[in-house]
Amino acid sequence: MLALMGTVLAVQANFYRVMLDQAFCLELLDESGQPFSQMVNELLCTRRARLKKIGQNICVGDRVTIEEPDWQGGRGAISEVAARRNLLDRPTVANVDRILLVFSLAEPSLDPHQLSRFLVKAESTQVEVLLCLNKRDLVSDQVWEQWYERLKEWGYNAITISTYTQQGINQLAQYLQTGVTVVAGLSGVGKSSLINLLIPNLQVRVGEVSQRLGHGRHTTRHVELFALPAGGYLADTPGFMQPNLTVTPPDLADCFPEARQKLMENICHFHNCLHRRDEPDCVVRGEWERYEHYLAYLEEAVIYQQKLKNTANADASIKVKDTSDGKQQQEPRLLKKRYRRESRRSEHQNLETDDDET
Repeated sequence: MLALMGTVLAVQANFYRVMLDQAFCLELLDESGQPFSQMVNELLCTRRARLKKIGQNICVGDRVTIEEPDWQGGRGAISEVAARRNLLDRPTVANVDRILLVFSLAEPSLDPHQLSRFLVKAESTQVEVLLCLNKRDLVSDQVWEQWYERLKEWGYNAITISTYTQQGINQLAQYLQTGVTVVAGLSGVGKSSLINLLIPNLQVRVGEVSQRLGHGRHTTRHVELFALPAGGYLADTPGFMQPNLTVTPPDLADCFPEARQKLMENICHFHNCLHRRDEPDCVVRGEWERYEHYLAYLEEAVIYQQKLKNTANADASIKVKDTSDGKQQQEPRLLKKRYRRESRRSEHQNLETDDDET
């Protein structure tokens, strides 16, 4: 049985578009029976019933094994999903090597609070973060230099580009030649225009920035991987105004390069220090620009941690049961044995025991 390896490029309903690791040159027959050669490097696949039965989801970026390819129809069946190195929750992409965070210097203008929130969200994934600032042609050298020095204090060497003049595009492309890169950022900052330059002839739909709202409209509706000419994959994602922060209080400081540097140079007196203003002998608190951002996100992290605890407690008392129509429903979990109905086997064994005793 022929088994192939590939990468899931897109998920469309119950079908998966898979890029094969190796392209095949096939000798096929057309409708009139005449032979012709065709290079095949993608297959439209379904998943085996076994994977559905065990609850194995298949995501964009997954490495999969394909069996029984139908070359004439361009179809196949996914039989196995390789272990993931990581999995982003929003957007859902597996095996990510880096996040390319794209913001614009103008139209819309660069907001430090929005940028900081996106950076913290990206850092919480524990993958490499690249910061790219678009629309360099719309600001002066003085404005750019001020932002560059400011972001350097945050711990980032930002890459500046212009999708209009194509400044910095080749430099940026060199960072993306291997692995899977997820492009994220606000709507209207030029993500789609950037992808069109990195992958010629792709023609991703480009939106305009609303003059009234000051930001762009969503042009990307779903996540999809695009193969880069020099190697690697690029994932365009829907633009978000405010990403949700899914990080617990003990891990929040690690999402700030400034705080990480302070903790590398010294250690807080208490191991469970959350670096608030009133905590003694804290090496993180101080006069660094994003400390106020840290304190604000810390309150969100506390709420998120409590939500996780509440969910865990709820899961302990609720079970999910499959219904006859293939759907799932929640039922109370019966914790005490006296509320459970005795099985027929146990009833039969008890009857036999009673008979022996008499």
